[in-house]
Amino acid sequence: KLLENTFRHVNIALINELAMFANDLGIDVWEAVDAASTKPFGYLRFTPGPGVGGHCLPIDPSYLSWRVRSSLGQPFRFVELANDVNDHMPDYVVRRLVVALNDRGLAMKGRRVLLLGLAYKRNTGDARESPSATIARQLLDLGAEVHAADPHVPEGLVDVSLARVEATEAEVAAADVVVLLADHDAFDLDLVATHARYVLDTRHRLHGPNVEHL
Repeated sequence: KLLENTFRHVNIALINELAMFANDLGIDVWEAVDAASTKPFGYLRFTPGPGVGGHCLPIDPSYLSWRVRSSLGQPFRFVELANDVNDHMPDYVVRRLVVALNDRGLAMKGRRVLLLGLAYKRNTGDARESPSATIARQLLDLGAEVHAADPHVPEGLVDVSLARVEATEAEVAAADVVVLLADHDAFDLDLVATHARYVLDTRHRLHGPNVEHL
């Protein structure tokens, strides 16, 4: 189990870092992922995201790294680097939002941000170690008015003071920024793409002139 989760953690970090570089270089990392996925052998598909969560990936690799360092006095460099990259992804998401608003002549302070998904992955109510909470805290610290929609995560489960709403047409249209963090089947993604002013889609599920991908 430790090997499995460490393998996933490291490969997620690889594609996350590649996504950040690709964005700066003007390259669509999702096209690269789709192209590589056509190879029938030797490649396993991993996709970028806003960070890792749950009770396995944020914990098991770190335990293995600690065990190696405490027993052998040596760093587990792949794990430590993967931790650094994946832990940084919420910061990167917030930075992308700030830049997008600045490009439109707007500041984050006072802006209404709608987060779609508080769980760490789609179609689950598990919000343990979810990057959504970190993103929400940073946005609140920047003075944003943060609303969140997640039909699977009960109120009070996430330790952040958020306005909980449903992802209705009115809520989507009222937001200055919409961030898709967990692509639950319950969300009407066509509605979001049609009525949102600007969307940062961290799951590559939306398309349109008002949509940017991670």
